[in-house]
Amino acid sequence: MDLVQKLREKIENDIIMHQYPSGKKLDETQLAQHFGVSRTPVREALMQLSAIGLVELRPNRGAVIIDPGPHRLFEMFEVMGELEAMAGELAARRHTDQDIENIKTAHQRCIVSAENNDADAYYYDNEVFHHAIYNASHNSFLIEQCMALHQRLQPYRRLQLRFRNRIHSSLKEHAEIVEAIISGDGEAARQYLRMHISVQGERFGDLMASLATRPTVES
Repeated sequence: MDLVQKLREKIENDIIMHQYPSGKKLDETQLAQHFGVSRTPVREALMQLSAIGLVELRPNRGAVIIDPGPHRLFEMFEVMGELEAMAGELAARRHTDQDIENIKTAHQRCIVSAENNDADAYYYDNEVFHHAIYNASHNSFLIEQCMALHQRLQPYRRLQLRFRNRIHSSLKEHAEIVEAIISGDGEAARQYLRMHISVQGERFGDLMASLATRPTVES
């Protein structure tokens, strides 16, 4: 992991864990001093956070933290569920032997991370697992859209893994998805992936509760 990625994830985590209020300006110089680095990697990290919508780069103000709000988050997860469902259905129909090997390998890595109770490792292995499914769809446009929205929702998907028993529930859902894709059952793969991504009901309530404590500042 390079320096910019490390900085991006540290700042991202601080934002999600309410270290900064919504609407706060993130000062490059202060962040550089805090992390003991130059302003250049900090600036690049903020640009990456801007690309996923977690901050907004404003003229004469720099990077300002953005809170998408519950309705917007729900909409994004809703679309993500449908995109992943489509990718799973196509993967079940179009996968190659190499695709299956990639999916199985990623799933096995998730198993190891879960057994070690390593939430950070599981987060990265889970990302590889989903990317393997996108690639197995063999639809380049769908892959691009899945990757873009997956990246946009990264901070919130990471936060979900902090909920009690979510990693083990996620792993169980992975096993169902893998079985459906291997067996060529596109409809089952679609349904399992949609449910896997969905944040309706209690899961959405938990996510909103975890975000509700962040204070705000005047823009």
